[in-house]
Amino acid sequence: MTLGLGIVSAGMVTAVGLDAPSACAAMRARLDGFRETRFLGLGGEWLIGAPVPLPRNWIGRRRMAHLAAGAVADALGAAPVVEPDLALVLCLAETTRPGRPVPDPEAFLRDLAAIVGLPSRTRTQLIAHGRPSGFVALNRAGRLLAEGAAEQVLILGIDSYLTVASIAHYLAARRLLGPGNANGFIPGEAAAAVLVGSTGPLRLTGLGLAREPAFLYNGLDEDGAHLPLRGDGMTAAYDAALKAADVDLAHVEYRIGDLIGEQFFFKQSTLASLRLERGRTAFQDFWSPGENLGNIGAAVVPVMIGMALTAAVKGYAPGSPVLIEASSDDGACGAAVLHEVRAAGAARAA
Repeated sequence: MTLGLGIVSAGMVTAVGLDAPSACAAMRARLDGFRETRFLGLGGEWLIGAPVPLPRNWIGRRRMAHLAAGAVADALGAAPVVEPDLALVLCLAETTRPGRPVPDPEAFLRDLAAIVGLPSRTRTQLIAHGRPSGFVALNRAGRLLAEGAAEQVLILGIDSYLTVASIAHYLAARRLLGPGNANGFIPGEAAAAVLVGSTGPLRLTGLGLAREPAFLYNGLDEDGAHLPLRGDGMTAAYDAALKAADVDLAHVEYRIGDLIGEQFFFKQSTLASLRLERGRTAFQDFWSPGENLGNIGAAVVPVMIGMALTAAVKGYAPGSPVLIEASSDDGACGAAVLHEVRAAGAARAA
């Protein structure tokens, strides 16, 4: 896979902040955006979610467009230079997911263009793999830059689980956190954008994509045989990313993952770590935006990259490199290794 991408800037619109600096500061301070929604849970109580506090009560596609526009404006505004030859890679929910908030990407892009101005030569590509979409987008961005098809690529993730159809589906599947169900996730929404180019404060040095055969719903189809979880998919994604970066897991300084609160994904990440980590004695920190934002779907990889970028620029990252991971309900797994790019003699902030 094409590597060597520079992470130039990031933008976010989340339940704990309407731009990347405030959102990252809130997550670093362990603040969350959880509050009662207008949806009822199984026990009749108001369901807890993580909605974005927008200044107006937009709904539907218009709400998604305003979320995305804020993230795009934030990322482009933080970049030292925005090249006129820009490509946009849009990361969305899986096409099979009930209640996906952007069912018509073309109409969504028209709404987005009406709110925020993009360079006139911007070309758009779509990726609809849910939470790991950002890793596929990184791979595609690398190819676009290597082929000279764009000077910079803007990766935009937008998603929401706070739709009527999504809430009904996941309540019926008993996957939402609430009274009587500790093994569930909190539905959230967010938009995040990452601008990548040839240089930046962070550099993508390794990328791995794989598939877990024992995915969450495996064996639930007719005549299906349930496979036990061994973490094969995430282990393979870790291994590919680490080998490409020429580093082992024991020398990764910290990790960021999309752990949304369900036991399955904790076990998957733990199994991958146990199978690959050898010789480490120091504590390895693990960050997860799910602790603050709930399940934000296709926005999570850009959010995690933005967290790593902000930590590197502000000087509070535990070290370098960082490994980022994400996976989906259907078994898609991705991992990326990013190294800080620092000037010779640069001192780390305390």
